[in-house]
Parts: sequence; C-alpha cells; structure tokens
Amino acid sequence: MKPWKFLIGLLLGALILILPLSQFQPDPLDSLKTLTVQLDGRKKPLDTVALETVEKLHGSTHYKQADGETLNYLQTYLSMEVNDRDWNQEPFILFSYRPLKEEIGLEPERKYFSFRELLNSEPLARVVNDAHRRQLSDEDLTRNEREALTIEDRVTLLFRTVGTSSLPLVPHPDDVKGAWATIPDAPKLYEPDQVAPVMAQFELLKRAYRMSRDHSDAVGMMASELHQGLAALSPAVYPGDRTMAREVYYNGFHPFAKAWMLYGAAFLVMLGALWVKSLERFGLYWTSLGLFVAGIGLQTYGFFLRMQIAGRPPVTNMYESVVWVGLGVAAIALLFELTSRAKYYLLAAAPLSVLCLVLADRLPAVLDPSISPLVPVLRDNFWLSIHVPTITLGYASFALAMGLGHVALGHYLFAPAAKERIRTIAQFNYRVLQVGVLLLTTGIILGGIWAHFSWGRFWGWDPKETWALIALMCYLVPLHGRLVGWISNFGITVTSVVSFNAVLMAWYGVNFVLGTGLHSYGFSTGGSELIVGAFVGLDLLFVLVAAIRHKQWWPQFASSQGNAVEPSLTAESIPSASESA
Repeated sequence: MKPWKFLIGLLLGALILILPLSQFQPDPLDSLKTLTVQLDGRKKPLDTVALETVEKLHGSTHYKQADGETLNYLQTYLSMEVNDRDWNQEPFILFSYRPLKEEIGLEPERKYFSFRELLNSEPLARVVNDAHRRQLSDEDLTRNEREALTIEDRVTLLFRTVGTSSLPLVPHPDDVKGAWATIPDAPKLYEPDQVAPVMAQFELLKRAYRMSRDHSDAVGMMASELHQGLAALSPAVYPGDRTMAREVYYNGFHPFAKAWMLYGAAFLVMLGALWVKSLERFGLYWTSLGLFVAGIGLQTYGFFLRMQIAGRPPVTNMYESVVWVGLGVAAIALLFELTSRAKYYLLAAAPLSVLCLVLADRLPAVLDPSISPLVPVLRDNFWLSIHVPTITLGYASFALAMGLGHVALGHYLFAPAAKERIRTIAQFNYRVLQVGVLLLTTGIILGGIWAHFSWGRFWGWDPKETWALIALMCYLVPLHGRLVGWISNFGITVTSVVSFNAVLMAWYGVNFVLGTGLHSYGFSTGGSELIVGAFVGLDLLFVLVAAIRHKQWWPQFASSQGNAVEPSLTAESIPSASESA
C-alpha cells in the first residue's frame, strides 16, 4: 500500500467537508433556529420544523418566487408564519402525480398549485371524500385516492401554518412529557404575569421580521431574548441549547449530500486509473480508495448524528432505508476491495451509493427525511433493530451484484475479447451474490421472529413478506443452478441484473405501488412509477442487447480457441488477492 497516496484521497475528502467555509460562520439567526418546538411527538428546533414543513409542502428546501428571488426554507417558513404575503395565491403546493391531475382536470404539466386552486377544486374534493369513505369501510384505496389524501394533508398543513401562531413553543411547567402550549395559550399553563414578557417578546419578534429586509441582527436579538424567556419558564423541562444546536448543525451540514460527492469523485478517479494505464504510476487507485473511505466515514458520521437526534436506529422509513442501502453497498464493496484489490468492486459500488444518496437528498416529498417517533408496533423491539438492517444489507449486496453485472455486461458488449477480465468479474459477482443470499435469508428469519412478537404469527403472506421471499428465490435458484453447472458465467451475470427487479419490487414496489399490508408504517406516495418503470425497461433492453451480442460473439471465439467452453466458476478458479492486484 502507498500510505501517502491514500492520504491524498482522505485530504481531498476533507476539503469537500469544509467547503463552503461559510458553514462555520456564526449566523445571526442561530437563536431563532434553535427555538424548541414540541411537535409530532418530539421536541425539535424551529429550524427542523421549517425544513420539514417546506419540504412537505413544496418538495424542495428553496422557493423561487415570481420575481426571481429565491428564499431558503427558514425564510419561506417565517414568511408563512408572519403571513407577509397572500399565500392563498402563491403557487407553492407540490402536486406531481399526473394521473390524478388528469382525472380532476388540472394542468398535467404544472408542478405547483396555489392553496385557493386546490381548495376550490370540486373534483379533487370528491376524490378525497371517496377516499375517506373507503377508509371508514376499511377498503383498500386506489392510487389516485392515496395521492389525493397526500394533497389534502399539504393543503391542511399550509392552512395551519400561515399566520396562525400555532407552534407549541411554551414548555410544560413541570412534566418533561407534558404537552406544550402555543404562545397565545401560554396563560393556560402559567400565571398571566409570568408569560406576559414572553408573549410581548414574541409579538416584537414577528414585527421585527416583517420590518427587517435582511432578517438578521434585529431579528436575531429578539429571538435570543425570546429563547431565554421560554427557557426560564421551566429550566428543568426546556431542552439544553446543545441538544437543539446539534440538530440544526445536522440540517446545515448535509452529511449525506457531501458523502455522495466523495463517492462520485472516487468513481471518476478510479475510472481514470482503469482507462488510462499510464496514470497508474501516480497512485490513482489509492487516491480513489482514500476518497471512497472518506465517503463511508462521512456517511457513517451522518448516521451517528441522526441516531443521536432520533434516539433510535435509523430503520423506520423509506428515506432511512435508501440511505442505509447506499452505505451498505459502499461498506460491502470496501470489504471485498480490501481483500482482492480488484478495483471493480469500487467501480460498481460508487455510482450506486451516489444514486441512493442523490435520491434521498433531492426527493424529500417522495422520501420523507423527517425524524419521527416510532409507531407503537416498532417501539422497544430488539428484533426490529437487527431485522431491518440485516434485510436491507441483503438488498445492498444484491445492488452491488447488479452493479458488477452491468460492468460485466458492458465488457460483453464493448470488450468481448477480454475474456479473463469478464471471467474475473463474474467470479467477484458470484461472491457478492452468496453474501446477499445469506443476509436476505437471515433477515427474513429475523422478520419472522419479529412478526411473532409483534403480530402473533411467524408468517402471514403479507405483501412485504411475500416479495422478500420471491426476491430470495430469484437468486437462490440461479445460484444452485450455477453450482451444478446449468448456468454459465454469462447466465449468473444476467441473473445479478434481472433478479434485482424482484428486490426493487420488495423494497420500492410494495411501499409505493401496492401500498397494502401490515408494513403500512413504511408506505408512502409520490413515487414516480413511470420513471422507475422506464429505467427498468431500458435496463432490460440493455441486458437483451448484451445477450444478443454474447450469442453472436461467443461461438466464434470458442471455435477460434479450438471449441473452448466458457470457463467454469469454481472455488479453485477464483484468483487470490495478490493475483488480482
């Protein structure tokens, strides 16, 4: 190993962490950001409330106004709170599901609609009423009905936010778990003379925000006084500044967004090392590995911060599973890379980790990143903490195998004469598939144990359970076929790509498309089925083209080699780490 070349990669990773330097400068609005709010079952800073509200309503952390000015999530939220514009007419609410827009007569191409437009839409109201009626009858909802309920939630959230002063900012006098009050309702918890200064400070803060153009020093000073006044009401109940500051730091630091940049840089450097042999002497492999390790370290740090904030493992929703799979792909690839020096593990893993983190970072309306308390069925459950990470690590292994499969199929298409390299990649792929089968099998068994404690039965043919079993069979059968010689290297390569669609259905399809079953706490709306379906279709077309190319090319190659057959995939044929290097 070349330590200094590896260190270069780590230093480049550190450079991405510290940029931009403005993230370390104090913000005049820090006191405002760290105001504590009791909302959605936990205490969180106002910064998080603003971030989650704007993401749920608008699907983005920034709002570009008609005049071209762009507001960040805190500015947007405070604008709604003080109601300094006509939010009835602002095209702010995200509505992206095209079939429902077509059904109720809204413009299919538009992405954002105003509160008034949606509230006055009688066809939308009919769909919402039908959905509520079916819910009361315990019937399954159609996809349009589920999407209509999501739009109803957004309209309701905007109504509750604009100009209402409805945030529970006032702590309970003596009960840590007691309900907090809004500023107008503060006299219900305290004597009027106790809360009069706080109520006055709140009104002054709102007035200062309306009058201040830059929303900085004056607002920050008022927020600091309000913060101190609220904390003084109940010092034993009000959380410490450090706790709230940690969550504000997590929101602003964006560890997962920075991690995908490191993975992307590692991929580009590794690609250069493989394509341009003359660059090998510069140690690009070790630089790439250093960047990759820095990305894993940063993503792990992000998970640690999120676990500290939530007080639980990050395993409860689609957002957390996507980020966890991205980390799993990278970690598993690193383990194999360190034992083989193959380069192809990192090459296959980095784009997949980038994809997972970009989706999690850019689609907050689809993959909800908010931190919420566990639903009752998940609380105090030891088996949850090991079942979900294990089964999603199985998905991560199969994702890595899918990436390696694409690398191999690319060789079949564009470099079919590199038979030794193709054989080596197929062998590496076979190892990853074995790990994936082991993890997914273990995860399914642990899920049965969890189901026994939570629902009173080990197996109930719930859609999530059924599709996890189907995904396992889609890999288990071909692996046994390869063991007895029925499937060639090319066959196992195709399996690693095509069978991942079963994982995609178990992971994404059950949550977003079917939306039924006992795993409802993981369900969501807003998924772009057409986009996912198009990617799957294009991917299968790529496999078909590679198969046709392989069928045309391999017999010619075999005859030129004296009727040679495709190499067998045996333990003896797998190269050692030194041979791969």
